[in-house]
Amino acid sequence: MKKIILAAAVAALGVPAALSTSVWAAEHIEIPKEEWSFNGVLGKFDRQQLQRGFQVYKDVCSACHGLRYIAFRHFEALGYSEEQVKTLAAQYEVDDGPDENGDMFKRKAKASDYMPKPFPNDATARLANGGALPPDLSLMTKAREGGPDYVYHLLLGYEEPPADVQLMEGLSYNKYFAGHQIAMTKQLQDGLVTFADGAPNDAAHIAKDVTAFLHWAAEPNLEVRHSTGLRVTLYALLFAVLAYFTKRRIWAKLGDH
Repeated sequence: MKKIILAAAVAALGVPAALSTSVWAAEHIEIPKEEWSFNGVLGKFDRQQLQRGFQVYKDVCSACHGLRYIAFRHFEALGYSEEQVKTLAAQYEVDDGPDENGDMFKRKAKASDYMPKPFPNDATARLANGGALPPDLSLMTKAREGGPDYVYHLLLGYEEPPADVQLMEGLSYNKYFAGHQIAMTKQLQDGLVTFADGAPNDAAHIAKDVTAFLHWAAEPNLEVRHSTGLRVTLYALLFAVLAYFTKRRIWAKLGDH
C-alpha cells in the first residue's frame, strides 16, 4: 500500500522516471550513526562546539534559513556573556511599531528579540531561491527522521549523480536526501570558516559543529531534561528498594503469627 501511495504521488507531481527511481531508493536510505556529546542520559552539549556551530550558521546558513524560535538572550546558554549577547543583537535590525504616526519602523535588535527572518515573507524567499522555500532550522534536527545524524550527513552527502539519473534543472544530487534531488546547493567545503579556537575547519568538522548547534536550537533544554530524567530514575530505584524491604518486613511479621 505504501508503494502504491508513493507511486500515485510521483505520478501526480509529474516526476521524471529517473527521479521516480530515486524516490523508490529513498525509502531505504541508511543514515550512519554519529557520536555526539549530547547522546545518552548523561549527554551534554560542548559549549565551544556550539559557538563554532553558531558561527557557521551565522556566516553560511542565515542568509537563507531562519531560527524563529531562538531569541538572542538564549545565546547566553552557549557561554556568551550578557554584554556579548547585546553586542550580537545590535548587529541585526527588527521590525517594530506602530509609532505615533501608525507606521512600522526598523530598530536595532535587543537581547529579548527573536532572531529576524532572512526574508520578509515566503514569496520573497522563493523568488530568491529559484522557487524553493528554505525551511526554518529551529526544529530541523527534531523534524527529520534520523535527527542530527541525518542533518550532518545531508550536509556532506553531495555527489555527482549516477549515470542513470537525470537531474531536474536547478537541483543537486544528494545521496541522503529523499529522492536524491535537492534544491539547496552544496554549502560546505574545507576552510570555509576559520574558528577562533583553532579547531579543525574541514567540511566534516564544520558540518559536525553546525549540526550540534542546530540540535541545541531544537532542544535547548536537553541537559535539564537529561538531569531531571536521571534524578527521577534514581528516586524511582530508591523507592523500589525501600518498598521491597518494607514488604519483606511486613510479611515477616505476619509470618510470625
